[in-house]
Amino acid sequence: KGIQRLVNDLNIPYKAEPALWRDDFDQFGFQWIDCNDNRHSVISFMRRENAGGTWLVVVANFTPQSHSQYRVGVPLAGFYEEILNTDATQYGGGNLGNMGGKQTAEWGIHGYENSLDLCLPPLSLMVFRHNPTKSLQSASESSDLDNSL
Repeated sequence: KGIQRLVNDLNIPYKAEPALWRDDFDQFGFQWIDCNDNRHSVISFMRRENAGGTWLVVVANFTPQSHSQYRVGVPLAGFYEEILNTDATQYGGGNLGNMGGKQTAEWGIHGYENSLDLCLPPLSLMVFRHNPTKSLQSASESSDLDNSL
């Protein structure tokens, strides 16, 4: 049931986030962050809209081990809301994650001045949306609300 729910839920961000489909055939719509971390078997990339829209960061961990304090470079400072985590309990996962999102730190990596310090669950894919008007506290409040549904 968990995988079935995940497949159904994958359509929600796909429909809601034009960055996932609008610029599929434009090089501006996709950019690798890091495709060379074979030591941890993790890849990360960005999807974005050409018209100055939303930036999404996608991180996939292909190992059965979690990685805490895994740093991913990002181009924009601010808050990145976790909009999909395949390790959520409703998908049969262990519910490891980032408490609704992460605030950037001025720690340069992958060619960017800012980065996210993430908890990567095992065998997972996570999607983060840049949201400069949101903070960690407001994300935690909305995450608590979502968990009560």
